[in-house]
Amino acid sequence: MTLLSATILLFLVMDPLGNILLFVTALQSVPVKRRKRVVARELLIAYAVLVLFLFTGEHLLHALNITGPALTIAGGLVLFLIALRMIFPSHDHSLEEHVKGEPFLVPLAIPYVAGPSALATLLLLMSRDPQRWPVWLLALTCAWLASAAILILGGQLSRFLGPRGLLALERLMGLLLVTLAVQMFIEGLRSAMHP
Repeated sequence: MTLLSATILLFLVMDPLGNILLFVTALQSVPVKRRKRVVARELLIAYAVLVLFLFTGEHLLHALNITGPALTIAGGLVLFLIALRMIFPSHDHSLEEHVKGEPFLVPLAIPYVAGPSALATLLLLMSRDPQRWPVWLLALTCAWLASAAILILGGQLSRFLGPRGLLALERLMGLLLVTLAVQMFIEGLRSAMHP
């Protein structure tokens, strides 16, 4: 996987466009002047969690005795399910959480930005090619910076695109993620069948 493809994959699983409405909803009780500061703080916390997981996740895999092909197949399945939720959103199973007061750590940093799909993707990247950790760290940083820019400008983007525009973009991202998830699943099966 190249730096560009890893960055795109991480950007898609962080789903900043889909998170705009979740961020706007969670920040309703926060004074307007503090919102960008709160979003920046939560994004930095999420980045720290993602970087920590990038370097410690592989040790967790070894402790649990999980093989590379199993992780690739599981990662493909998880990404596929997340992509389906992006394409066919359900209000019954929404990730939206109602927050009273100023959010801290949950739900903005975790799980909206540093969610299970982003953590699983980092695990997958490091388990497949651990010696390329500088590339994965750079890919994570680039994807996080792009996501951060979108989420900091979330209020303006939400007003500009409207709910339908955001929904259309999220579904497009979901379609791309489905393709990546199927590819991961196929690669995992191939690795398991031909070790």
